[in-house]
Amino acid sequence: MKDHVCLGAIMGSYGVRGDARVKSFCADPSAIGDYGPLTDDQGQSYKVTVLRPVKGGYAVRLSGVPHKEAADALKGRRLWAPRSALPTLPDDEFYHSDLIGLTAVDTGGADLGRVHAVHDHGAGDLLEVRPKGGKPILVPFTQAIVPTVDLAAKRLVIDPPHGLFPGEGEEDAPT
Repeated sequence: MKDHVCLGAIMGSYGVRGDARVKSFCADPSAIGDYGPLTDDQGQSYKVTVLRPVKGGYAVRLSGVPHKEAADALKGRRLWAPRSALPTLPDDEFYHSDLIGLTAVDTGGADLGRVHAVHDHGAGDLLEVRPKGGKPILVPFTQAIVPTVDLAAKRLVIDPPHGLFPGEGEEDAPT
């Protein structure tokens, strides 16, 4: 789904009437129903009506889901919106899906790996960069550490704090 962005995930049923519990990935989580019909991983389209906040997400009504068992069968499916339904962002903001797959280079142009995922644990986004043959490294996604994101060139520049990447600064290590 190259031209779609994931807005949420179905976590199972909510109640006995066919409502579902959805975790929203939107900046305003309650807005998940505002982007028109959403499509799941299997290509099924749903009109999403947000009913109320519930623990871990929102209770929603999905069109075409008539009962609890049908909502339970959708557990784990992601909900996608066409990119065209999303607002245009300012120059210094990015959708997570735009960052995944970018090549990460240091300020000297050396390849650091690829962005595999973007994590948000509440204190700011972290880029999961996977060096070739190495373990994943979490990089704070801040202007100071990631000064350049060039979507057209499919790369971003990282000015990592000392010691973040393996092998960095080993020549300076005390003997």
